[in-house]
Amino acid sequence: MMLHLLNNPIFNGLTLGNSHLANGNDQAKYFDAEISPLIGLKDYSQADFDALHQLITEDRSLATITAKDIVIPKPWELIRHIVIQQMVFGGTIPIKREEFTSLQTGHVPAMLALTKLTNPGPFAKRTIEFGNYEGIFADGELAAMAGQRTQPRPFIEVSAVCTHPNHHGKGYAGSLIKSQIQNITALDCTPFLHVRSDNPTAIKLYEKLGFRINQPVHFNLFKKA
Repeated sequence: MMLHLLNNPIFNGLTLGNSHLANGNDQAKYFDAEISPLIGLKDYSQADFDALHQLITEDRSLATITAKDIVIPKPWELIRHIVIQQMVFGGTIPIKREEFTSLQTGHVPAMLALTKLTNPGPFAKRTIEFGNYEGIFADGELAAMAGQRTQPRPFIEVSAVCTHPNHHGKGYAGSLIKSQIQNITALDCTPFLHVRSDNPTAIKLYEKLGFRINQPVHFNLFKKA
């Protein structure tokens, strides 16, 4: 199933399905700041971090996700390290197809407002360029959304799953995730996602939808010292 690709999902995504959004070289790859803070290094060696230091000229925070617990070396400064759970879909593909609003550039202000309120993870002005975002509107506002992010194919990450507090308990998140499962499996790919270990409600929902914990992974946020 090529699960080894998920040990270094950002680098492999930027090499494979997200290559059209990739900057960098064979050692260090990254997204534009207005798309995502995520970066990937080939081996997370000192040489790789030095190569990244040469590539990143602006003052910005960077983040990476790895199966191994890496050390952020000087001249970088660690801002935050947390362990999160990586989950991979292995359930039954939903049969029922629901139609949701395909979110486009004009929806970005509403998407930014929703992600700022709910904090599902980094979301910026051009994050929509990952593509495949869908939303549910209710009472004139974006009530819930979900999309895709890194693509270390044959895996595609379900991301930005969030629901406005005014619309909790309506099943919106589950419905949107089912749609993403259908969209991703239709490409002969396997959905995966990342979730905070201290969010048992989300983990329970994902397990109900057919995701299983693959491994704990390390999220590191850092910047130039």
